[in-house]
Amino acid sequence: MIGRRAFLAAGALAPATAHAQKRLPQSDWYAKGRTKQRDVRFEGRGGVTLAGTLLLPLYSEIQAVPGIVLVAGSGPTDRDGNNPLAPVRIDLLKEIAELLARNGIASLRYDKRGIGQSTPAKGSLETQETFFTWDNFTGDVVAAHAELLRHGEIKSHATALLGHSEGGLLALAAAHMLGKRVHALVLAATPGRRLDGILRSQVARDAPTLGPAVDRVIDKILATGRVPADLPPELSVLFPRHAGPFLKSLLSFEPAPILSAIPTSCLMIQGGADRQIVPMEDVQPLVDALSARGAAGEAAVIAQVSHNLKNVTSPTDPGFAGPLSPAVADVLLTWLVPALGA
Repeated sequence: MIGRRAFLAAGALAPATAHAQKRLPQSDWYAKGRTKQRDVRFEGRGGVTLAGTLLLPLYSEIQAVPGIVLVAGSGPTDRDGNNPLAPVRIDLLKEIAELLARNGIASLRYDKRGIGQSTPAKGSLETQETFFTWDNFTGDVVAAHAELLRHGEIKSHATALLGHSEGGLLALAAAHMLGKRVHALVLAATPGRRLDGILRSQVARDAPTLGPAVDRVIDKILATGRVPADLPPELSVLFPRHAGPFLKSLLSFEPAPILSAIPTSCLMIQGGADRQIVPMEDVQPLVDALSARGAAGEAAVIAQVSHNLKNVTSPTDPGFAGPLSPAVADVLLTWLVPALGA
């Protein structure tokens, strides 16, 4: 259990490698660190095809292992955690998958609908609005969990969801739908209050001249579920025309009450240098919900770590590039390995 405004310093946590090494075969070629990869295609909500990567510890050929679904963040972010709008490769989800597989936990990461090798969006504006609804995205997470279980190497009683940023909200909603069928939840850089408020705050902080236009667009989306046709060009990336119904659900989603209603053990990981989801203003409602539940939960806010869970080197470093922060890796393994019995 955690208290209000709780911080777990990464250095105070036990080294993760000790947990993992105890549980892995040490005497043959299935030794710790070796992995195998499988490309998969499975049916998402409404019959779309989702393409993904299943990464497993090699020793899963002789011993079933826990498994986790990794859910990407906002926009055109692919299964590896890369977004064409970012200036460099991020590879966040790929790095997390490789870390987990080396330590006894399989993962399934996938291209969201309309992205990468998954079913593309086609047709009229109305058709695309239907294709990209919130319920379809959360249904896809549930479908990915079912696909994970379809593989014989996965322990059915030891599965988890991990969502990054907006993906954390999708994972949270999917965990609520799955109930006791999912056994652990990791929310990484996930907002703890409504995104309409967070977005207004971001714009006021970083681009105040756009404030009135953003307020008008958000108000219109919340009222009608449609993105205004006269959207200013500079806001077209933030508010795609086809995303009106999805954005209405996303911007009004209340994460804390959902977390309060979930019996699943939960880990929250937040970068102390996150510029998008600002500690603790944007996170505190989830921390409070986590501490008030009867279920197990921990929260870690890690200094000098970005929204993408990378170490930052200066106040101007956005933290896109480089490896997963070692402190984040330690927190994740220290909590998740025993939580799933890896």
